[in-house]
Order: sequence, then structure tokens, then C-alpha cells
Amino acid sequence: MPLVNAKEMLTKAKAGHYAVGQFNINNLEWTKAILLTAEELKSPVILGVSEGAGKYMCGYKTIVGMVNGMLEELGITVPVALHLDHGSYEGAKKCIEAGFSSIMFDGSHYPIEENFEKTKELVAICEEKGLSIEAEVGSIGGEEDGVIGMGECADPNECKMIADLGVTMLAAGIGNIHGVYPENWPGLSFETLDAIQEKTGAMPLVLHGGTGIPDDMIKKAISLGVSKINVNTECQLVFAEATRAYIEAGKDKQGKGFDPRKLLAPGTEAIKAKVKEKMEIFGSVGKA
Repeated sequence: MPLVNAKEMLTKAKAGHYAVGQFNINNLEWTKAILLTAEELKSPVILGVSEGAGKYMCGYKTIVGMVNGMLEELGITVPVALHLDHGSYEGAKKCIEAGFSSIMFDGSHYPIEENFEKTKELVAICEEKGLSIEAEVGSIGGEEDGVIGMGECADPNECKMIADLGVTMLAAGIGNIHGVYPENWPGLSFETLDAIQEKTGAMPLVLHGGTGIPDDMIKKAISLGVSKINVNTECQLVFAEATRAYIEAGKDKQGKGFDPRKLLAPGTEAIKAKVKEKMEIFGSVGKA
């Protein structure tokens, strides 16, 4: 099945009161693990690519080629979107040219007027090319490729202003944070989320920083209109832990040297298990 934009899968998720998982990819092994798990669970999935990961993986065209090749070789039948995560204005245009099926333009660090104008231009381009587009209002806490936010809550009126441009989905800050949550984190602002949902109506909402948010908060967020949840740090943590344990156990020595296929296998299996766990929490299993 070829890459699809995310509009249909997220519209179905919003109506069905579940969320589609976006799992960020960093290499071939991660991508393969996520695709195989999505296929096994018959769940739609979004492959997220940060600009940093794009550089690491030799550019956006390389990523598009790798993902398209895997879809064919692995016989993937579930809907898969390839999505730029927290993209800059320039990065979004590069991904459109490279063949991504979905982009995110993160204009949250600009004044709202500039965010509005840049988002408006990219919406027009995506509509012409049949891509889905995500916009952001209110910075997400933590750090993402050098962009640092304090986890502020978005203004519902500004959210409506951006949503009315015709974006496919909207990421709004509701106190969520990238990375590991501190012990004194006050939790998600459901009051803010409810107000945004009321202003934006049928617009699928996005929850960034899905790592470490308690399951009950995740499910409540879904009930208030969240249709896409991003997960990255949890996959990084389980991959690193499994790989480290394999090396410390001395199992990585194969003959005269090291076999990277065996070295990375435990981490890959750990990602499969984590993706399965998250898809079950999000309620997307069997929704393809």
C-alpha cells in the first residue's frame, strides 16, 4: 500500500474516539519494527521524522525511498503516513518536494500573526499536492531539535484562528512536555483542551510528548478530541536499555568481530513491544 496523507485516518479516529500513534523513526531498524507491528495489529500508523533525524538518515529523499521500499517489500496493507515532525518553514517545503505524505509546520515560536501567514501558505501548497498538514499553537515543553518550550497552554481563540486556515490537525500546548516528565509536573490542562475542542469542532487534535503521560490522562485527552499522539522518548529509552543489556551480557561477540544485525535485534524487539503497548492504549488496534 502506498503512503497516504493522514486526513482519513485521523477523521476516523476522531469519530471513533481513539487515537492514531505517531512513532518517530531514526533508522532502518526502528522503521521496520513500527511497520511490522502496525501490520500485525491492523492499526493505521504515522511515521514521524524530526529535522535532526532527517539529517542523520542522509536526507528526506533517502527516508522516502527507504519507507516506500519497506511498504512494498514487507507487504504492508495498513494506512501509513510519512510525516515531518516539528518542521521549520524551510524544512516543510523540503519534505513536500522529497515526497512526504504529511508535514508539520511548527510556527508556535513565532508571533501568532507570522505563524498564521506561514501556515496559510503551506496549507495552500499541501491542498494542491494532496498532503496533510499539522500546525502548532502554544509551544510544547522540553526540547525538540533545539526548539525549547516551557509547556505553556495555548490560547483557544488562537487555535481557532489557525484551525480555520484548513489545517488537517492541530497541536496545541496543554502543559505537555517533550522527553521525560519531571516529578513536579502538574499534569495536562484538560480545561484548556476542552476549550480548544469547543472552538475547533471536528478538527483532530494532536498530543505531543506522549512519553510518560499516565494512561488515564491519555484516555481522557482522547475523549476530548485528541486523535493523534506522538511517542518518541519511550522508544529511545527501551531501545537503549535493550541494546545496553545485550552488550553487557557479552552476547554481541560473533566470531572475529561484531554483527550489527544481532547487536540491534534486542532493541528492535523492544520497540515492537512498546509500539504494541501504545497502540493498545490509544485504541487504534484493528482500525486499519
